[in-house]
Amino acid sequence: MRTPSLQYLYLQKPITMVVIICALSVLPWIGMGDFSTKGEPREAAVAISMLESGNWILPKVYANEFAYKPPMAHWLMAAFSLPQGHVSEFTARLPSALAFIILLGFTLFFFGERIKFQEAFIATLLLLTCFEIHRAGMTTRVDMLLTMFMVLGLYMLYRWENRLQLKGLPIVIPFLLGCAALTKGPIGIILPLFVFGVYLLILRKHRLVTIFKALLYIGVSSCFLPLIWYVAAWKQGGDEFLTVVLAENFGRFFHLSNPDIMYDLGHENGVWYNFMTLCAGFIPWTIFFFFSLFGLKLRWPEKSFKQLLKDSWTSIRSMEKIKLFSLVALVCIVFFYSIPSSKRSVYLMPAYPFIAVFLAQYTIYITEYRTLVTRIFAGFLAAITTAVLLVVALTMTGVIDPVAIVGQYTGKASTLDMVKIAVSSFDSPYWLTISILLVVLVALITVFYQMRRKINIKMLYATIFLVFSINSVIDGVVMRGIRKGSSSRLFAERILKEYPLNKNNTYVMNNLKQYRNLYGLNFYMKNIFHNFEENMPDSGFFLSGEKEIEKIISNYENKYTFDILTYSEHSISEVRQKIVLIGFTKK
Repeated sequence: MRTPSLQYLYLQKPITMVVIICALSVLPWIGMGDFSTKGEPREAAVAISMLESGNWILPKVYANEFAYKPPMAHWLMAAFSLPQGHVSEFTARLPSALAFIILLGFTLFFFGERIKFQEAFIATLLLLTCFEIHRAGMTTRVDMLLTMFMVLGLYMLYRWENRLQLKGLPIVIPFLLGCAALTKGPIGIILPLFVFGVYLLILRKHRLVTIFKALLYIGVSSCFLPLIWYVAAWKQGGDEFLTVVLAENFGRFFHLSNPDIMYDLGHENGVWYNFMTLCAGFIPWTIFFFFSLFGLKLRWPEKSFKQLLKDSWTSIRSMEKIKLFSLVALVCIVFFYSIPSSKRSVYLMPAYPFIAVFLAQYTIYITEYRTLVTRIFAGFLAAITTAVLLVVALTMTGVIDPVAIVGQYTGKASTLDMVKIAVSSFDSPYWLTISILLVVLVALITVFYQMRRKINIKMLYATIFLVFSINSVIDGVVMRGIRKGSSSRLFAERILKEYPLNKNNTYVMNNLKQYRNLYGLNFYMKNIFHNFEENMPDSGFFLSGEKEIEKIISNYENKYTFDILTYSEHSISEVRQKIVLIGFTKK
């Protein structure tokens, strides 16, 4: 048994290596793609408003709308943007990227001390390369930051019980959970305490009074930081702010709707949605686990259902503490998010590190005892990658023309535009594309070389390296080109140059129940939009999706004269239609 100091020295190099790998997987790419979804520019615009207005509590953003989420992520975006004086894609995505790196580093450190190191290491690599966590680490959203604070808080709660037996008054735990609440609301405190409370009850080691006091102390002390902001924000936003806070934090959970808010809470899905998104979130490793199911010898249990439940409960109670804690955490988190009507895949991210521990254990078992599965999966992934790499090489050398090939099967303009954008992404910058493809080639060679050898664990690591290189192609080449070709940046730059648009004369509709909000255009036009329905100005410029023009003109043609000035060159992905610039004057 290693002493804590020796254990730390043993983990120091692997943690450093994981941090470097995490940094290489996200940091080079977060500044290279435009905003092409509505969520990223919506959050980034809050940071713009903070820097411009100096209001770091409840700034006004899209068309005089206040930010309805707590400001931790926006504070970090604004702080990272201060040295350059403006918010960019890189500084807006940087909080999520750093949270991704910190989360994986601490995950390896936490589990590396408590379970077999190889299990902890592979669990971390599965997290690093799985679709959901990797994607969240590269987007301007609050979910990765929330996950980091909540999961680190859970790690510290386990450590508090395991080492100090719930004694003392920890400071780090309330700080982490308070930051989680400042990122996305009370859920950052409620969910970790729910997990910890259930774990303590199952542990049956502490008296109920002791458990209650521990949860009460952590809960109350964690509210200190967020309460300061909520009070300050309420003084600025008043009852309108409270209405949005209640709808965001409790309306989703209790299936309530509120006609007073001007947007739909959305994301309503059934219970099975969570399990489907978990499977999708762990791609490509979900495919590996699917392959492993073939050849399993299933036997119908001879025991009664009641006896099976009893034996299962006994097995759970006899688990190692860290495995029991991980099981409780993943079950409680998935259960908790099965209750509200509003469900999204990112809500389940706090469960991913704990799920990865069990998946890593299963992966090692399959690799060691069912070697054919590992080899088939490695061959399957390598074959697909080789085929794609060959197509890319032939496209870049001009041997084949994917646009012409696709055009033979479909005449749909949007499909052809997407193929053109994807093909053009291979050319700029050319040296970067070649460099990334060379990394993929090295990964392929490594996989094929390891498949000829008999050391299966090395083949698993080679496959992980291949997945890492595939993610680099997607992030550094494909998505960079797609985001650039489908964002509103070029249209924003053009109309700002050709028309006298400014903060005093540019308007949009701000009613998500009737119209699509142009968050990307708002970001690239530096947050200059005003609410047309609130201001009813005498003249100015108006922006809208082309599918909504007729409705807007018919509603206001008795009061205004409208003049269509220009359209965007292509359909903007966040609104799935072209955007129109209109001049208007009051009659």
